[in-house]
Amino acid sequence: MRLHLLVILTIFFTGLLSELAIAGTANHSGWDALLQKYVSSTGKVNYKGFRTDKAKLQAYLDELSAHPVEAGWSRAEKLAYWINAYNAFTIKLIVDNYPLKSITDLHQGKPWDVKWIKLGTTTYSLNQIENEIIRPQFNEPRIHFAVNCAARSCPPLLNHAYTADKLDSQLTQQSKAFINNAQYNAIQGKSVNLSKIFEWYAGDFGNLIAFLNKYSETSIQGNAKVAYQDYDWALNEQ
Repeated sequence: MRLHLLVILTIFFTGLLSELAIAGTANHSGWDALLQKYVSSTGKVNYKGFRTDKAKLQAYLDELSAHPVEAGWSRAEKLAYWINAYNAFTIKLIVDNYPLKSITDLHQGKPWDVKWIKLGTTTYSLNQIENEIIRPQFNEPRIHFAVNCAARSCPPLLNHAYTADKLDSQLTQQSKAFINNAQYNAIQGKSVNLSKIFEWYAGDFGNLIAFLNKYSETSIQGNAKVAYQDYDWALNEQ
């Protein structure tokens, strides 16, 4: 009888601790609602609309700050958090300075180096989030099609929040959408003219042709000629 009671109590407290752990993660539903409202299916952003909802945007940023990443979170929870944080604070940066023609108009062309993002007790720059946390800690090349720098040549901003349960499919979806979009990449069997992202972050992709062929609708030859397009830093607005 005592053993039976012990088993029941163990199951109860294990479930309770699991619920508490989940409750401790950031809630991305507010961000998801804003993205659905102000980002088109093609990833263009209605910054004027975001300006009218600045309070809701700030509420989500406060949610992120109040629930920084913890060791007990799953890998997917952590990565979804950092991607959403990067994108939401980038939107905040544009909204606070709108109207403007390009994100490069801010902070002498180096807005990514400014430390202003408060998450928990730590203040980050956008560059720190991307290059000191996301890239080295997760070793996930598909994030390059998820984080958005507010420029026309950036991969389109997904109009949903990233969530742990959907993260892998969302990253695959973004990879396919970006790689097969002729606006960003011109792909033929014997030659490819690619986004600068593939040149800037070449080390993240390993064998480039092999990586592209995972997602490309056109089969690319191993000896295909590779060139890179100019990057358009104009604002990715509707």
